[in-house]
Formats: sequence, structure tokens, C-alpha cells
Amino acid sequence: MNKNDRRIHDENTDFLLRCILSLQDLDECYAFFEDLCTVPELKSMARRIVVAKMLTEEKKYEDIVEKTGASTATISRVNRSLCYGNDGYTKIFQRISEEDTK
Repeated sequence: MNKNDRRIHDENTDFLLRCILSLQDLDECYAFFEDLCTVPELKSMARRIVVAKMLTEEKKYEDIVEKTGASTATISRVNRSLCYGNDGYTKIFQRISEEDTK
């Protein structure tokens, strides 16, 4: 178990994540997340993942703000996760990159 499990690991979160893991394609993902989240929630998560990707590409904060509209506070929080988190972003970006090269 990773270090954040104490804060988020519970039966409800397990169920949510199992549901996400059962999704089979992009259309199913869109349908599920549109049902689960409000538009602002979904846009916020999408913005954060783009911020994380740009940070891993060593983009400057100013460029990230310009492209995503994210606040510098959000960029800092995402950067903190990249530096001190559980490597979740890194694992996903590696997998996406591997898929893109196939």
C-alpha cells in the first residue's frame, strides 16, 4: 500500500476505482465520467492531468497558465504531487507513451 492509503482507502473508493478499471474504451469513459462528474469537475481533472504532463516536459509555469488556464496554485499543487506523490502521473504517462509508440 502506498503512503496515501490512510486518507483515501475505503470501501467506497475501492468500488469507484474498480468501476473505472472496468471501462473498456474511450466512449465508455466519456459516458461514465459524464454521469459521475459535473462538467467543471471533469474539466478540472482534465486540466490537472495536462498540467502534470506539461510539468514533466519541463514547461514553464507561464506557458502552462497560458495553455491550460490553471492557476499557479494549482500548478504548484500538481508539481508537489509529481515530486512527493506516489508516481501515479509518471506511471500513466509512461503507459500512454508506450501505447502511442505502438
